[in-house]
Amino acid sequence: MAVSLERRNGLLAFFYWIWNELDRTVFTGIKFSFPARFVSPFGFLGMLTFIMFIILGVTGALLMFYYEPIMTRSWDSVAFINNDVPFGFHIRNLHYHGSNAMVMLAILHMYYQYFSGRYKIRNEILWVTGVILGTVTILEAFTGYDIIFSERAELAISIAAGLTNSIPIAGPMIRELAFGAGFHDFVLRFYAQHVFILPIVMLGLMAVHMPRFLVFDVPMVMAISGAVFLTGGVFPVDLGFKFEPTVPPGITVPEWYLTALYAFLRTQYDKFLTGVLWPALFIGVLLLTPFLDRYKKFSWKDRPWITAIGITGIAQILVTTYWGFYIPPDTTIPLVERLVIDPINLYLVMILLVPLSFGFTLMMIHLAKDAERKAKLAKANGPKKVSEIKLSIKWTNWMLIALLAFQVFLNIAAYNAFLSGMNNVNLWITGVILITFAGFFHLYRYAMSQSKNIPKPPKFPTTKQIETSQKSLPQTDGVQKSPEEKSSQGQIAETSAPEIKPTTAELDLNREQNLGMSDLKKP
Repeated sequence: MAVSLERRNGLLAFFYWIWNELDRTVFTGIKFSFPARFVSPFGFLGMLTFIMFIILGVTGALLMFYYEPIMTRSWDSVAFINNDVPFGFHIRNLHYHGSNAMVMLAILHMYYQYFSGRYKIRNEILWVTGVILGTVTILEAFTGYDIIFSERAELAISIAAGLTNSIPIAGPMIRELAFGAGFHDFVLRFYAQHVFILPIVMLGLMAVHMPRFLVFDVPMVMAISGAVFLTGGVFPVDLGFKFEPTVPPGITVPEWYLTALYAFLRTQYDKFLTGVLWPALFIGVLLLTPFLDRYKKFSWKDRPWITAIGITGIAQILVTTYWGFYIPPDTTIPLVERLVIDPINLYLVMILLVPLSFGFTLMMIHLAKDAERKAKLAKANGPKKVSEIKLSIKWTNWMLIALLAFQVFLNIAAYNAFLSGMNNVNLWITGVILITFAGFFHLYRYAMSQSKNIPKPPKFPTTKQIETSQKSLPQTDGVQKSPEEKSSQGQIAETSAPEIKPTTAELDLNREQNLGMSDLKKP
């Protein structure tokens, strides 16, 4: 708002008009914070998850132009997008890896809030809506890779339909409502859930979950987006095999965020118990965590039992996820036997993980508190200088120039890769471009913050200030002396210094201020 009205013309005036018009909307009620220095991304993982949601919305809308929600055409339309549509390979890879990134960021955000105790500061409603939002996010990703209708999607569909049907009383009705009466109904209904119903639910939950103060760190957003591009270039998503009802399906596993559930189902226990009740119990414990945590402090070191429960849950998820992915490589064993997991081994490991995780967590908390106590004692003995990396203005400028030149080179390389038809290389280089821009922006931000810390040149005192300072200075020789020395010196001065009486002319000079040199020569 520092720009004068005379200079607000053209595009600038248009931007100011938009800002003034938004003053009456809910948008201006949200406080956006753009950090002037690097801050830990753990504090705004929710914002990064929302950025992934926006990327998924844009890429998904572009994919809708060519996708056909028909059982016989769904896989073929995705193959056409991937192979023939300009930039279709890029958009589909970004959409797929962006969905995985969103689920991962949502999980990290949840556990960071859990271990930091953020739900204790009047954030109970934010925590509850966040847990529900994370569950809906997984459902959104699940419906996304199912509408391709590959062999992998068919496996996930069959498992989901069986789990839904196992719910007492309301199960068959929910299955028919969500999946339809056949494959033809299924594709269209899952497509509607993926592009309309679930996103609407997510936006409604976000409206309640997101706080009023949002941190938008440009380098971190660009770095996360670049990581998605890099992943798409290094690990291009595979279409898989098209599902054929007459062809027996091969061995496949669901996505990583559902593999732990898949491990429980492979034990061939009751579907409702292992596939519905157990996940519902896990989600219920998470929902009730703010109301069960009665500790007064926030740190994970001061909440040992809550921390131990969280570590135990993570350990069990990691073990079951690995178990869900593992399939014996021996092809001589029948397929059904290779897929079955011994329930005794699985549940025995799950039970043993409880005391091991609790013991390990309590031991680490004890060591952490002991290290913290020693650090406080060391700090009390004397301050220690913390090493910092500070770049001079010269080196900062040279690094900015180097990053800018590297950015130009990367753009040329990405363009050549696109002309050569190397889509994965082009996607990888684009990711490097975004990460390089993140580094460039952060370095520029660092340079701007350092320029504010440059000391101002000293101001030379005026003649009046010099005279005032001289009058106020004590008549000493600059050496601190003791009272005995001062008294002895005073006595010596009194005895040795002769008394000089002023002359009459000097007395008259002091009395009369208008005397000239001619008056001084008079007798």
